[in-house]
Amino acid sequence: MNEILVVDDSKVMREMIVACLRGDNFAFTHAASGLEAIEKMALRNFHLVVLDLNMPDIGGFEVIEFIRSQDKLQHLPILVVTTRGDEGSRARALGAGASQFMTKPFAPDDIRTSVRNLLQESSASSNA
Repeated sequence: MNEILVVDDSKVMREMIVACLRGDNFAFTHAASGLEAIEKMALRNFHLVVLDLNMPDIGGFEVIEFIRSQDKLQHLPILVVTTRGDEGSRARALGAGASQFMTKPFAPDDIRTSVRNLLQESSASSNA
């Protein structure tokens, strides 16, 4: 079972993301801030992070930079899901190490496909 960390300061958005992915044999952990996400990653291993950029305390860009600075997390897939649809935010997130970038609102099939593809790519690279 793949464990996914869903990081968004909106409880409604976290629940919506989980609802879109439910039924695919995933386990979910929620974090309402960047700091909470970092704390949870220190305690548990996840297979993928779905990450908002706009959050209190530590924002999504800083969470991406933290993940990529940690040896054990360097290959962790990160799917950014944000309201920031501008090219600057996309370029900054991908440049910092996000695996994919998606803007809100999103179609349930789109996030499901992205998560499946990222997990498949991650599994294939770890088995190589």
